[in-house]
Amino acid sequence: MTLRNKLIDIALQWQESFGVAPSITSALSEYDAAMLVGMSENEYSEYMKDKTAVSKGADFVFNNIRYQVKANRPSGKKGSFVTMVPKASNYEWDKLVWILYDKNYVIQEAWEWCVKDYILAFDSIKRLSPNHYRKGKCLYQIESL
Repeated sequence: MTLRNKLIDIALQWQESFGVAPSITSALSEYDAAMLVGMSENEYSEYMKDKTAVSKGADFVFNNIRYQVKANRPSGKKGSFVTMVPKASNYEWDKLVWILYDKNYVIQEAWEWCVKDYILAFDSIKRLSPNHYRKGKCLYQIESL
């Protein structure tokens, strides 16, 4: 079992016991985004070892491209589906990756935006939906969507 799967397993067990899953979506999505853009697990591990959770701007850098990552994961409880997606609060990155998970942290879709296109499309919009991000470059989409 991979470290990623162990983290998910523990989070889902926690949710089953205590009602709310621990906040792993951010760490998981940054890892998953790095894998989606071609970074190896070893490269990601080496890059992240001296980073902190409060780094401003980019979440990771790969091939001299600064990546910002946003993600959503519905809890799976009744009425739990994603209608609003997180918006970038700064533009200190080159590409943004948005990932949508299912309740078990399985990637359903992932979309990429370059900063210039993102600013043109979304700077004046207050509330973004999944359909906004779906207008970007598709990095991954599960076949059943």
